[in-house]
Amino acid sequence: MPSINALADRLKEYLPEEQIRQVKRAYYYAEQAHEGQNRQSGEHYVTHPLAVANILSEIKLDSQTLMAAMLHDVIEDTNIPKSAIVAQFGDEVANLVDGVSKLTHLEFETKQHEQAENFQKMIMAMTRDIRVIIVKLADRIHNMRTLGALRPDKKRRIARETLDIYSPIAARLGINNFRVELEDLCFHALHPMRAQLIQNATKNMRGRRKDNIDQVTSSISDKINLLNFEYEISGREKHLYSIYNKMKNNRKSFRDILDVFAFRIIVKTSDDCYRALGAVHSAYTPISDRFKDYIAVPKANGYQSLHTIVISPRGLPLEIQIRTKEMEAHSNHGVASHWLYKESDDTQSNSLTNLRAQKWVKSLLDMQEQASTPLEFIEDVKSDLFPEEIYVFSPKGKIIELHAGATAVDFAFAIHTKIGEQCVGCEINNRISSLSEPLKNGDTIKIKTVEGARPNPAWLSFIKTQKARSNIRSYLKQLKSSDTTLLGRNLLENALSITNHTLDSISLTVIDSVLNESNFSTLNELLEDIGLGNKLAYIVASKLIQSTEVSPNSKEVIQTPMKIHGNEGLAISYAKCCSPIPGDHILGVINVGKGVVIHRSRCSNLVDIRNQADRCLHLTWDKEMHGQFFVTLAIDASDHPGVLAEIAGTIALEHANINSINIDKSDKHMSRLKINISIENRIHMAQVMKRLRKLKSVYKIIRTKN
Repeated sequence: MPSINALADRLKEYLPEEQIRQVKRAYYYAEQAHEGQNRQSGEHYVTHPLAVANILSEIKLDSQTLMAAMLHDVIEDTNIPKSAIVAQFGDEVANLVDGVSKLTHLEFETKQHEQAENFQKMIMAMTRDIRVIIVKLADRIHNMRTLGALRPDKKRRIARETLDIYSPIAARLGINNFRVELEDLCFHALHPMRAQLIQNATKNMRGRRKDNIDQVTSSISDKINLLNFEYEISGREKHLYSIYNKMKNNRKSFRDILDVFAFRIIVKTSDDCYRALGAVHSAYTPISDRFKDYIAVPKANGYQSLHTIVISPRGLPLEIQIRTKEMEAHSNHGVASHWLYKESDDTQSNSLTNLRAQKWVKSLLDMQEQASTPLEFIEDVKSDLFPEEIYVFSPKGKIIELHAGATAVDFAFAIHTKIGEQCVGCEINNRISSLSEPLKNGDTIKIKTVEGARPNPAWLSFIKTQKARSNIRSYLKQLKSSDTTLLGRNLLENALSITNHTLDSISLTVIDSVLNESNFSTLNELLEDIGLGNKLAYIVASKLIQSTEVSPNSKEVIQTPMKIHGNEGLAISYAKCCSPIPGDHILGVINVGKGVVIHRSRCSNLVDIRNQADRCLHLTWDKEMHGQFFVTLAIDASDHPGVLAEIAGTIALEHANINSINIDKSDKHMSRLKINISIENRIHMAQVMKRLRKLKSVYKIIRTKN
């Protein structure tokens, strides 16, 4: 363990003497505060904050962050309050310490809901000062380095949490050095035998391939030397967890993983990067579809580099990365390089990196506001922490970065939330396409919108980006709230109409009295609760009219059928078991917390519910009801060439759409077709069935349950 004096010597490389004295003062303050405290390994506790500060010094963090690292456990583990830190070291350091202290219990030992709430605390701390999470990452690295004193089950739990949350955050902030070390430490903790085997195999391969590495380095150097500019070239091994993932994902043994080694070329300018690329491609044949230009189109975390894979003379693929010194620093330090380069003249790329990090953190805050529960929030964030980027274009040529597998809906929300909400169709590369079609690198997407259109809940099954998911959920949540409020109003008006009352005829005094009794602040809250089935409309009506005309025990008062207009939205759904359509006799079932589900009156699933009068709601269709409804027709038809086309054409003549067809051959002469079609009402269905019965090939046709 380095001493405070050894750290001070290292800090002389980039900090002035006065700031180094402040860091040392913070160390001595922490040493005194933690007096008598030991780690589980038996070491004095102060060795931990000193180690965290050493880790941060490797990426050249500023003095305030190093002081906060020294003091990060003082508030949590001693009796010293934040005010004392403010008095000694100022507000900025104290706020950093306080931010890190709030994260010290981010351990996944408790219930899932509490884990999610703890993770929300981390996001809130990041929005105030991103250095809080950088200190926390360094704290986690040292904890992972010193797992030896813990029980095996606790090691695995901490390693899994680190791999799920901390390593991806380091990657998202562009701190590649932290990410690599965390992943390898987790790999050793979770799979110690596998890690040791791969480590030994890599060591053995290093000796066998040394001549090959030297030959590649020499060949590339000979080509670049002709261009007459400064450069550095080095070969390196890929880290263990990366090799393991490639073996696992591609189902390959270690000997089948050919690109264990990679080469990096560091030059002075972006122009030199492209010139060096030309030199590499003149030395070795490139694999055409494996070139990536992250200089022209940086990654979301600001990472910039040229990546190419070439074939060596021995037929081995070689990965080569080309970047400038500044890009190399940002690759290793990410957003942390903001403090390293903030005094320099050339801060453009650094500023872009910091802005991207701030933009990402802000998007997390927006996501948190839109999520209905902490669990939903952490689910969205986890999906956002593992992006594999693709780059697509708007019709005007704007580059949009999306996750791999993203769709036109993700693209629409990336452009603007309103465009996403009003999206009804798309063109991909001037071709009309499905909204669910996965996009590919280089696609050009045009979104078709319609004023008044709204998100489809089915989009949640195929979208990939957290922005689209959180916006759709938020919109549907608000929409369902208004829909259930409207349904609750209709149910209450229906109950009041039994005694010739309306909601408007009830005095505000009486309404306020009922609201107070029910612990609601507004009438809309009460109506929404009725619409969700949490309160029964006839009981609320009884309280409102304050008379014996409606008895709380007289459940028959709601037996007058309520009309279904088709505009009830998400508060009303149609049972998939019996697929009711306008013209059917129907019954509504009130599901607590979900609204009303409409069944056909003779649905077998109503047998146990029919006698529960407080859950059943008599309904009728409004005469002006319009919409698309689904029914399944079972058709027995002769099995001959063209019969399917004949039946499909007949259905089309009645302006009905086929959604799906299932064919079951009952014998060599007869087939049973189950065709799901969309129709407008019972009369429309009858017209389709009548026309089908006229076909000579159709023997029998019935409407079935789904």
